[in-house]
Order: sequence, then structure tokens, then C-alpha cells
Amino acid sequence: MAVEFSVPTVTKAMMSPFPDDENGRSLSDLTLENVRSRRKYTGPVSDTEIRERIVEAADRLYYGKGIQAVGMDELRTAADVSLKRLYTLFASKEQIVLAVLQRRHEQWTHGVADKVAQVSDPRERLLAIYDYLADWFADENFRGCGFINAFGEIGATSPAVAEQARRHKESFQAFVADLVAEAGCTDELAAQLALLAEGAQTTAAIAGNGEAAVHARRAAQVLIAAC
Repeated sequence: MAVEFSVPTVTKAMMSPFPDDENGRSLSDLTLENVRSRRKYTGPVSDTEIRERIVEAADRLYYGKGIQAVGMDELRTAADVSLKRLYTLFASKEQIVLAVLQRRHEQWTHGVADKVAQVSDPRERLLAIYDYLADWFADENFRGCGFINAFGEIGATSPAVAEQARRHKESFQAFVADLVAEAGCTDELAAQLALLAEGAQTTAAIAGNGEAAVHARRAAQVLIAAC
């Protein structure tokens, strides 16, 4: 008696080691699509975008580890750019440091101004400076003032860095002086309040906590009340 065998129909799903998705595509097909999509050319990256990546990476590395501890090779790896492209955009490490400081100056200026703008009373606006410091000191990545750090590291050998640090501090002093004038107090108070803020930054960085902002604010209250 002959035995009959039925041959099953071989389907794509049976041939594929991966199950089909809801649209009938196997995971092997989807994986291939992903690979192809990643190879798609999206066009050249602009110099502006590359500069921003370099400055952002440099800011993070310099602030966290120190300027002199970070080499150009580590920086270009963090920024994901070639050394050739890096040196095309920045002829020297000093230029990168200056760009980082400019970035920090803008962040500080906008940050403290926005904090002060939230308060209407002229004298309370002065105290808002120390509230901004308290928020900053609470950041787990806080390592002190980037300008003081840069000046301490290379200010003696880089007049350009030293000058940029001075301009930043002068800008803050002028900002405080304007607020003091609005509050009807003397120029001497402006110098005192600026020094309190500067000292608080250094103290907080060394102590590793934000108590300096609280103490500076209380001292500022006494000075403002006496003006």
C-alpha cells in the first residue's frame, strides 16, 4: 500500500528566523531598513554647528576637569569632530577657552537678570542675586566660577583670558550698581554686594555646599537695610 506524503507550502514567515510584524514585514527586513536609513546622507554639518559642539564639549570638560588637564585629542573625541576640523575652526586652545568664557558670560548674564526680573521691589531685586546663587550652588556639577577658575589656571600666561575674566567681573559690578541706584542706595553698597556674591562663589566651591549663598544673602540684607 502506497503511503502519501503532503508537502507543506513554504511561506516567507517560515523561511525567516524572525517573526513578522503587524504589517507583514519580518524583523530581518526591518533591521535592514534601519541600517540603510542610518547610511542616508543628511548633508554637510555647518561650521556654526561644529563650533557649538566644540565649545559645549570644552565647557563641560574644562569646568569639570580643568583647562590644562584636557588635551585636544580628548576634546575632539568628546565633540565628535576630527582634529583637522577642530584646528580649522580654532587655531589654538586659547581661542577655545575664550569662546567657552564668552558662552559662560552670556549664560550668567541672562540667568541672573531673569532671576532679578521676577521681583518688583527694588531692594528685593538686590537679594534675588543671592537666590540665583543658591540655585546655582545646588547644581551637582557646580565647581565654582568658571572665570575665576580660568584666571587661576592660565591668567598669568594668557593676557586675553585674564582680560576676559576682568570684563566679566566688571559687567557684573555694573549690573549690581544699576540695581543699587534703582533702590536709592550709594555706589559703595554696590561694591560691597558684588564682593559678597564673588566671595560666596569661591566659598561654595571649596566647601562643597550652598550655605555660602544663605550667609551672603543675610549679610546683604543688613547692608541694604542700613543704606
